[in-house]
Amino acid sequence: MKDYSVNLSVQQVLSLWVHGTVLQHFTEMWYWVFLWALFSSLFVHGAVGLLMLVMLQRHKQGRLISFILVSVGFLASGTGGMITSAAVAGVYRVAGKNMAPLEALVFGVGQTVLAVIISISRILATL
Repeated sequence: MKDYSVNLSVQQVLSLWVHGTVLQHFTEMWYWVFLWALFSSLFVHGAVGLLMLVMLQRHKQGRLISFILVSVGFLASGTGGMITSAAVAGVYRVAGKNMAPLEALVFGVGQTVLAVIISISRILATL
């Protein structure tokens, strides 16, 4: 009889619970990739938000501007991460491949890295 249990614990994902685990189901793959994208995006947006607060501390509405920009950026990257994680998991599922937890880490953090690179290149093009 097949085991259809799904590993959806945040603690398991962030600890890379590697004891011979492979992600077989679409839901598992999507969730693991998405959580890595979410937490890496949270880290990047938190660091940038802190930088914005420090740089705009003397501005009359600096805190409000920082909060709004970080919130919108995080929501947009979270939505994009949700969609691209589903695409990655869908490709793996259709190909009949299992995903290792480390692959989920690479895909999730890779999404954030690519988003940062694209964002920086778009800013540089406007200067």
